Amino acid sequence: MTDVNLIETDPVILQHRESKPVVVSGRTGNVSFKPYDDIFRRKKRCRAGEERSTDEVSSSGGEVTSDLSRTVDHLYPELLCLIFRHLDVESKGRVAQVCVKWRNAVYSKSVWKGLTARLHLKRSNPTVYPSLVLRGVQRVQVLSLRKSIRELVVGMPRIQVLDLSGCYNLSDAVLDTGFNRDLPDLRSINLSLCKKVTDNSLGRIATHCKNLENLDLGGCTKITNTGLLLISLGLKSLRSLNLRSCWQITDTGISHLAGLDGKARDAQPPLVLETLVLQDCQKLSDDALGFLARGLPTLRRINLSFCASITDTGMISLARLAAVEELNLRFCDNISDIGVGYLAEGSLGLHALDLSFCDRVTDGALAHIASGLFNLKSLAMASCMVQDEGMAKLAKTLLDLDTLNVGQCSRITDRTLICLADNLRKLRSIDLYGCSNVSAAGINYLRERLNLSNINTGLWLQTEA
Repeated sequence: MTDVNLIETDPVILQHRESKPVVVSGRTGNVSFKPYDDIFRRKKRCRAGEERSTDEVSSSGGEVTSDLSRTVDHLYPELLCLIFRHLDVESKGRVAQVCVKWRNAVYSKSVWKGLTARLHLKRSNPTVYPSLVLRGVQRVQVLSLRKSIRELVVGMPRIQVLDLSGCYNLSDAVLDTGFNRDLPDLRSINLSLCKKVTDNSLGRIATHCKNLENLDLGGCTKITNTGLLLISLGLKSLRSLNLRSCWQITDTGISHLAGLDGKARDAQPPLVLETLVLQDCQKLSDDALGFLARGLPTLRRINLSFCASITDTGMISLARLAAVEELNLRFCDNISDIGVGYLAEGSLGLHALDLSFCDRVTDGALAHIASGLFNLKSLAMASCMVQDEGMAKLAKTLLDLDTLNVGQCSRITDRTLICLADNLRKLRSIDLYGCSNVSAAGINYLRERLNLSNINTGLWLQTEA
């Protein structure tokens, strides 16, 4: 190993160090360089303690040889995998064509972990599925299809996530081609906006996808109460169910889902649903909420927005669901201060509440919230009939509030902003869209006192202008 002092005193090296640049002719033109220049750069790093010199001086003639050629080919495959993980799908495909070493690295399952393959199933392509399996891809979104999903299911038997949302021509016959065998690894199915899907498909899914945890049926308008009965009988591992705009669902269907349909099911465990979306299910009434409280105590997130038949009485049932953390009552026109009072008496663990566009919610509701829902972190009351007095009560008790939406609440003024700024130190996001009675001074006071990451004053700015 070459000593640093030897390099400094070796006459051969000093001669080269002081020599003029050498000019070499190449294919692209002349190139000039100083020999051994890299040696002295490395010598300086050695003095700084960063690395030792790897240059060797041969004993025959004092020639200096350098082993400084390091390229990406010298990286360990594990490092290549870490680099390739940050590439997009198209770039990963190009990397695989560079050389065998890079292809082997980019085909590692860790490089493709969490990736969703987006496919058009318009014609047979038997080579694509083995390639996806080789890379460890287990999430698939079907952008369009023609006749069948059988080739997909057979080619990827370990698939975990299947997204068929928006496939307008997806019917029971098409689903039958895929869901005619057990798929124990499938955890999530998205059938939203597949309007031709009926209860027959749910029967197939409940029979062959026993470990399913997430099912999205938003906009599947042909689903009926029978479909919910099949779900409750077959999908015992289900955690999240989206029934948005399933207009044929009634209170009877919810009783099926909760296991309260009166049939003998003592030997079967109840569902352990945590998230239930019933948005725009117009036929549901307060009885449905009673079924939820009795049969699905594990619910943590409930969306009842646009359910016009839900009234204050139904809030009594919801208040008994101690595990509920998020509740959406947006556009529930029959919810008033009385219903919010029922919630405040029982739903002590509620973290997020949306009462936007509930015209009958006033300062009385804010008083109930301030006296009972102390754990709220997010509150939305857009277009509600609230005023400064109610907001003042709210600001004094909801000290953990970090998100507040009072957009289009035209009755609040700068008094509300001052009260919020003086009390809600954890507030990070506020929506004041359409609050025409607040001034620039109030907005500035709010900005100066709070560390806000988001503030929406869009329509207010237009009003001031």
